[in-house]
Amino acid sequence: MLSLIDLLAQELAAQPHQVEAAVALLDAGATVPFIARYRKEVTGGLDDTQLRLLEQRLAYLRDLEERRAVIVASLTEQGVTDAALHSAIATATTKQRLEDLYLPYKPKRRTKAQLARAAGLAPLAEQLLANPDLVPTVHAAQFVDANQGVADVAAALEGARQILMEQFTEDAELTGRLRDQLWERGILTAQVVAGKEQEGAKFADYFAYRELIRTIPSHRALALFRGRNQGVLTLDLLPDEGELPDASYQHQIAQHFGIHARGRAADDWLIETVRKAWRVKLFTRLELELKGRLLEAADAEAIRVFALNLKDLLLAAPAGRLATMGLDPGLRTGVKVAVVDNTGRVVVTGTIYPHVPKNQWDASLKTLATLVQLHGVQLVSIGNGTGGRETERLVRDLIRQHPEFGLRALLVSEAGASVYSASEYAAHELPELDVSLRGAVSIARRLQDPLAELVKIDPKAIGVGQYQHDVNQAGLARSLELVVEDCVNAVGVELNTASVPLLARVSGLNNTLAENIVRLREERGAFKTRRQLLDVPRLGAKTFEQCAGFLRIPDGDEPLDASAVHPEAYPVVRRILARVNKDIRALIGDRATLRQLNPREFADPQFGEPTVRDILAELEKPGRDPRPEFKAAALQEGVESIGDLTPGMILEGTVTNVANFGAFVDIGVHQDGLVHVSMLADHFVKDPREVVKSGQVVRVKVLEIDLERRRIALSLRLDEPVPTAGAAGSTRGAARSTGSVTRSAAAAVKSTAPPAGENTLAAAFANAKNKRS
Repeated sequence: MLSLIDLLAQELAAQPHQVEAAVALLDAGATVPFIARYRKEVTGGLDDTQLRLLEQRLAYLRDLEERRAVIVASLTEQGVTDAALHSAIATATTKQRLEDLYLPYKPKRRTKAQLARAAGLAPLAEQLLANPDLVPTVHAAQFVDANQGVADVAAALEGARQILMEQFTEDAELTGRLRDQLWERGILTAQVVAGKEQEGAKFADYFAYRELIRTIPSHRALALFRGRNQGVLTLDLLPDEGELPDASYQHQIAQHFGIHARGRAADDWLIETVRKAWRVKLFTRLELELKGRLLEAADAEAIRVFALNLKDLLLAAPAGRLATMGLDPGLRTGVKVAVVDNTGRVVVTGTIYPHVPKNQWDASLKTLATLVQLHGVQLVSIGNGTGGRETERLVRDLIRQHPEFGLRALLVSEAGASVYSASEYAAHELPELDVSLRGAVSIARRLQDPLAELVKIDPKAIGVGQYQHDVNQAGLARSLELVVEDCVNAVGVELNTASVPLLARVSGLNNTLAENIVRLREERGAFKTRRQLLDVPRLGAKTFEQCAGFLRIPDGDEPLDASAVHPEAYPVVRRILARVNKDIRALIGDRATLRQLNPREFADPQFGEPTVRDILAELEKPGRDPRPEFKAAALQEGVESIGDLTPGMILEGTVTNVANFGAFVDIGVHQDGLVHVSMLADHFVKDPREVVKSGQVVRVKVLEIDLERRRIALSLRLDEPVPTAGAAGSTRGAARSTGSVTRSAAAAVKSTAPPAGENTLAAAFANAKNKRS
């Protein structure tokens, strides 16, 4: 059997020594961002994606080893010495395989089979299985014993049947094979619960649904399980397509235990035992397992999609350090206004009432003009919720009346702003502001720097997930936290302006250390060097090693502290300076000089060529931001609600969410439109993220509008013809999850008819079933 290190190396397509080094670093407390950036020589250049997978698989395999040890200890205690069993357990690579092998020996409540064995019926079961020529009713008579609870022949045969049923359903090899077949051939069906048609109308696409279980995509699976959990749908697994869906499985059980339909005395009894073992025990168990497998896979995919969308959103382009006005739109309650300076500090807040019922349009314009002039506002950030487009119209009026201001106005997603406003951190950060005004501050700041502001909000409240409340919440939270951590460390954090939530996501830091950093910063003033971090209470040398490279001090005493060069590597920079005979300030940004240097000449046993190459790149563009250049969608005037849309319009919008079936785009009508995956490009698109990402500005064509269901079908293929009236529209087709087996699935279903050789036994099973009915 492969060792844990060799197994991980095989899965990662890496060398064992790379994996061994990475595992050692992780076990020593190093974070993935730190290892990926500053320990390339040690791991042979494993990137953050490989390291995250390694971290995940390492945890799984270690759990597997712990479970294996528990099982071996249990078998030893029971006196089970079967060499083949112990070998199979030692080589099992999945938890499912381990549990299949252990099932016959797993302590369990008293079963009917155990009671039958205690009553002395095991020999009867063994003899009937070994010799089908025995007449069951005659042979069982000798096992009748009222003192043992076996009152008559029927009771003896039932006890023997329970023993065989347990034997048939606890065979690990057979169970594994049937599980795999059921996953390949099984059809998941859904039916509406009688009387729930109106209450569950949103699940209407699944009222009469069937599809191969293995082909059901994540979003469809989660919808099905939600419908079941809400009592609208029933979900059942059909083992196979055809008139005898169970026949193949029963045949394999029979073959495995040498049972054949040859007209012998015990054949019918044994065939009925197989049928019951499959239908009553094994299929029931496997159905639950495979539904669980489907749900687990759907969870994992939904979490993956959520994580990718969150990453795109967090790494969206920042507008930069510009004085910004945030407007949190409202109609009756007014528009909340907050102006923040170029560092994000709040300078003024208030409320205006340009919309119904007060209609103070001109007064509102005057107030905004005064604030812009007084505080040098350059950007206006407008929340995209209710009243957003109306408020944007107000700002456009302001820009037309005062072109001298040079204002830029943008609609931004306000998802999570209300969550932040009511949070404990917001109360601590903005104690003097009313909850309603804190939202305007958040809207302003998230335009300046989306990452710095969004880390203050629970990722699940940011609004880029699908069925997020249906998936495993612990797994979702863990995945999203890792995404936030990776994004924060990829960008880097300014030590003297960062908030506690932002600092807490830096490699090596936590909430307590982040609070200690901010407290010391408030007491002593700005940090002048990274080394002063060692003065922070509870921040020791190990933590400093993990976090220092990700923290920036733009105007400190040490120019390198503004870069991603780690303090431990400053001696390498000193050698470079000595070689070129330049001051550090003169060398930073000197592309011509830096490009002439050979990284190999500055490498040493501690810092190899990859690190030196990173150092030279960083000196060329110190503290470079990996995020793209800022760009915003230009929403079309006069298009402010879904009723303003007409098929054929070409509009600019912002991608708000990407799912496996397409992308949602905000075109400024308070209802995102859907670009189905088939409309993303002129070629086949397997993954929508190949074409679009959350936060990306795109041009789309309106194909169809469904006012009743408030659905908008869009296309990135701008030459796409608009559907004619009455045609099956893209909105309905894209938004609907198919209610029948897809073409490829149907082909797979057709291929599941049992081989010709199974016909005799299949007929025997059918005959046994008919006798029972």
